Amino acid sequence: MERHRDDAGVVVPGIDAPSTVACLRSLRPRGVRTIVGSESRSTPAATSVYRDEFVGLPDPDSDLAAYGDALLSLAERSDVETIIPVREEDIYVLAERKDEFADAIATPWPDFETLRRVQDRVELFAAADAAGVGAPETALLDQWDDWDRETIVKPRYTVASPTYLGARFDDAEIGSTEYQRPGTQPDPETELERRGHVPLVQERIPDSREFGFFALYEHGDPVATFQHCQRRGWKYCGGPSAYRESVHIPELETAGRALLDELEWHGLAMVEFLRDPADGEFKLMEINPRFWSSLPFSVRVGADFPYYYWQLATDGQLTSEPTYEVGVGGHLLRGELSYLHSVATEEYPLVERPSLGTAVREVATSLVSHPRFDYAVPDDPVPFFQDGVNLVRAWLGGRSNSGVPDQTETSLESELTDDSVEPTETKPGTDEESTRSAQTDGGQPSDS
Repeated sequence: MERHRDDAGVVVPGIDAPSTVACLRSLRPRGVRTIVGSESRSTPAATSVYRDEFVGLPDPDSDLAAYGDALLSLAERSDVETIIPVREEDIYVLAERKDEFADAIATPWPDFETLRRVQDRVELFAAADAAGVGAPETALLDQWDDWDRETIVKPRYTVASPTYLGARFDDAEIGSTEYQRPGTQPDPETELERRGHVPLVQERIPDSREFGFFALYEHGDPVATFQHCQRRGWKYCGGPSAYRESVHIPELETAGRALLDELEWHGLAMVEFLRDPADGEFKLMEINPRFWSSLPFSVRVGADFPYYYWQLATDGQLTSEPTYEVGVGGHLLRGELSYLHSVATEEYPLVERPSLGTAVREVATSLVSHPRFDYAVPDDPVPFFQDGVNLVRAWLGGRSNSGVPDQTETSLESELTDDSVEPTETKPGTDEESTRSAQTDGGQPSDS
C-alpha cells in the first residue's frame, strides 16, 4: 500500500494516563499526523495542541471485539502507518489480530502466543525461571499452603477476555492485587466466583520502591532501553507512579534483558522489579507490554520512546544511538495529591504508613528540586487542566474507582492547533459486552 510521507499518521488510544499525550508531543512536532481514538471525549489527549484528529471508539471495557474492529478500520485508512498500544486491551486486540493489522500497517508488537506468556502471569513466572531471573515465590491460590507469611493475592491475567476466562469473561471482575494478613486464608471458591479464575498468591517483598526496566525490542534484539526507580506511588503502599528518578543499574539491565531475551520479545515492554532487602536481588513483579503511564518522564530525560517506536515502524531502524540522563526526577501532580491523600486517610495491612508531615516535606522538596511534570508544560497546558477537571469530577461525582471520564463530561478542548491544522472528529461507536484489565504501571499493589 502506497502512502505519502507528508501525510503519514499514527493512531494513539486516548486514555486517562498521560502516555497518550506524551506520544502526541513527541511525534506531532516531527511532522507525524496524530489521531487520538477514545471512548471518552474528555480524555486529556483530546485537548492537546499536538492532536490533529479525534475519533470516537467503542469502550473496550464494554465490547473488546468492537474495539478491535474499530482499530482495524482506522488501520485500513491510507494515512495511518501504525498504532501505538497504551493499555492492556490495546495490545491484546493488536496481538490477537496481528495478521489482519499486518495487511494494513506496520506491526511492531508481539504475536499473540508471545503476548500470552506475559499477560498470563503463570506463564510469565515460568519464563522468568527459565531465564534465571529472580521472582517472589508464587503459586495459584488453590496450591498455596503457607498462610502464616506476608502475602499478596493478585489476578493471574491482566485482561478479562474470552481467551483467558472463557464464558466468565463478561460477568467476572478479575480484580486487583490485595494484601493478605498472616494467618488468614481467602476462600478459593469465593475468589473463583468473584474473579472468574483462580488468582495467584505471592510472597510480599517488603519494599515500596519499584524499579522499571523499559525497552523497545525488534525480534529478540534490544533497540532502546531505559531505567527508573519509583520513589512514590499513588498510594503510600505503591501503585502507579507519582514520582520517579532515572537510574542506570547494571544488575537491573541484566535481569530485564534476560527475561525479554527468553521471550524473544518484539515491541514495547516495561519490566517491573522490586529489590528484595533480604538479598538485594531484583525480583520480577510483572511486564507491561505497551507504553507505560510515566512515559512523559522517559521522554523528558532523553529516552524518546514514541519516536523510537515510530522509526522502528516506518524505517526499520533508529537514526541515532538512544541515550538518557541519569539522576533526574519527575512527577505526576495528581499522583502526588493521591499519595498525600492516601497517607492522610488510608490504612494498608503490612505497610507502615509515613507521617503526614514527613510525606508533605518529601513531596515539597522533590517538587522544588525536580520541577518536571507529566502533564503540565508551557506549550501544551490544556491537558493538565482537563486532567484536573476529570480528577475533581471523579472525587465529587461519585464515579467509578478508575477515575476514567465518561463521554458526557465537559471537555476543555482548546481551539489551538499545531501548524495551523484544524482538528477533525468522528462519532463514537457503541458498546455492549464486558472486559476489564488489571494493569498497574508499577509499584507495590494497592486495593484499587
